[in-house]
Amino acid sequence: MIGEHVIVGYTGDPGGRDALALGAAITRVTGGELTIASIYPPGSPGLAVEAQANLAHAAEEVGDVPAEYMAFESRGAGRGLAVLASRIKADLIVVGSSPGGRRGRISIGSTSDHLLHLASEAVMLTPDGYLPPESPSRLTLAYVHRPQCDAAVERVAQAALRLGVPLRLVTLDLRTNDQGMIKDDLALAVRLAWESTGIEAESQVAEGHDVAAAMEGVEWLPGELLVCAASEDAQPHRVFLGELAMKVLRASCCPVAVLPRGFS
Repeated sequence: MIGEHVIVGYTGDPGGRDALALGAAITRVTGGELTIASIYPPGSPGLAVEAQANLAHAAEEVGDVPAEYMAFESRGAGRGLAVLASRIKADLIVVGSSPGGRRGRISIGSTSDHLLHLASEAVMLTPDGYLPPESPSRLTLAYVHRPQCDAAVERVAQAALRLGVPLRLVTLDLRTNDQGMIKDDLALAVRLAWESTGIEAESQVAEGHDVAAAMEGVEWLPGELLVCAASEDAQPHRVFLGELAMKVLRASCCPVAVLPRGFS
């Protein structure tokens, strides 16, 4: 289950604070390690000092939550977080939304865009202004019938079993495919979750003329976490989101975790 070692990309803006709160909440639940990182560009002594100041602010924010603090030099924040996560063997990178986005939704900036296309670890993005509860309430997997999603069903079902929360599988019906086939595929995924873990997963077909409309028709619980599998186009052990999944991410009102291809 992801969350055994969480690295938070911290900045002194609201998105950084949202990511910090979520990363700390995850490790409280999983009992995992927490690393808080501030990335600064090479050849910038002033920004290196600012990174250290950001980490001091982060320490004040998390209080008595055990954490390691690291300022790391890199040409880009996304690249730096990916390299650092690999070095410290983190299994989840948490970042916030970029400034200027819609309140309560995820806004993708250059850092998260880099991670969503090249990270080797799972990536979790936080909606703007998100306040994490004490514990998760449910795990929902955005399901499409393809090998990466079928593998994710088993992984997410195992995580739900360990966390003691319900599992839900949601498939979007944008009125472009045969609904009978969609329901049959979803039923097979529910069966796969049961056969691999014994969990009776909920299932839902969300209808709409586009992704945003379909997502609006889905009920989201406080403390819900949405999971997306990597695209079939992803390199092995890398995150890569296709166009549809990217739209799902942007329409989500809850944190979204993206699994790398071949995640285990």
